[in-house]
Amino acid sequence: MAATQLDYYEVLGVTRDADGAAIKAAYRKLAMQYHPDRNAGCKENEGKFKAVSEAYDVLKDPQKRAAYDRFGHAAFQNGASGHPGEGFGDIGDIFETIFGQAFGGGGRQQGRRGADLRYDMEVTLDEAFHGKSAEIAIEVSQSCGTCHGSGATPGTGRRRCNLCSGYGKVRAKQGFFVVERDCPNCHGRGEVIESPCRSCRGEGRVDRPQTLTVDVPPGVDSGTRIRLSGKGEAGPHGAPPGDLYIFVHVKPHPIFTREGTTLLTRVPISFTTAALGGEIELPGIDGETVTLTIPTGLQSGEQLRQRGAGMPVLQGRGRGDLVVEVAVETPTRMSREQRALLEQFRELETGEECPASRGFFDKIKSALGG
Repeated sequence: MAATQLDYYEVLGVTRDADGAAIKAAYRKLAMQYHPDRNAGCKENEGKFKAVSEAYDVLKDPQKRAAYDRFGHAAFQNGASGHPGEGFGDIGDIFETIFGQAFGGGGRQQGRRGADLRYDMEVTLDEAFHGKSAEIAIEVSQSCGTCHGSGATPGTGRRRCNLCSGYGKVRAKQGFFVVERDCPNCHGRGEVIESPCRSCRGEGRVDRPQTLTVDVPPGVDSGTRIRLSGKGEAGPHGAPPGDLYIFVHVKPHPIFTREGTTLLTRVPISFTTAALGGEIELPGIDGETVTLTIPTGLQSGEQLRQRGAGMPVLQGRGRGDLVVEVAVETPTRMSREQRALLEQFRELETGEECPASRGFFDKIKSALGG
């Protein structure tokens, strides 16, 4: 049997899972044994030496070995076709099966859709609450009105590319490999324009300003992305357009900060209101007045929550909450009468009015031994 039909692993005397070092060691041993210089005139050993060399040439190369493991000797038969339109029983197609598009195949390149575009839009917190409809102006590649995206002068058409015979790919053999690339003449389309459109120079698209209406739904937050399908860059030569993505950025608000659907704010109250209790009013994000009840003895830093007074749920129902952190304010200006009343209050203090303060100083006394 011809050496090319022998099992390469059997020729070298190694197992199919042998690593590169084992394969190399086996080759060196057999090559030394059957080398023509040691076996002058021995046709049998000369044939064995060629078989060993052939087996090693394949198994030492990871890619050749992968092709051999999968297809056997068929991976190295029939030669590589030089014309992209001919049959695909060649090495380029074998490597395409194993390694993908990097080693062949693919066929004519389909029209690639246009690029997606990004637009950054700023909205106020009030606009984010109510939603809005806004117009934006952008300059974007659009389908050429003269050739309607074809890239060809009206009345003319396209013809099959002569270089790749309409396949869109050309192949070149580089040693063992067959490399396949986009055709440089038709850029992978398989067709060429006979007479390019003058308006778009054969591109099928032109840059021009466009005004679009964007509907911003209630409840958007910074980072919300609004997709306008088909409003991105037009595809070349009549290919479908990409999409336009509106990225929303909510401006800071002078009163409220936001955490999801929750609104937070900090409200100063007088120390008498904190001590005696009462009510405070503040404007809500929806324009309605929010009334909060202050319980007796409220401490600075405590929070009050108003259910359903926050931001709306995006594309859902209901609203978040309004959380108010109170800051008890100590008077900085007092009349004589006010001061006198406070002096009377201090004279009447027993320490039970402020248990936190009393407890703190009791701990200090205990720590210092009374």
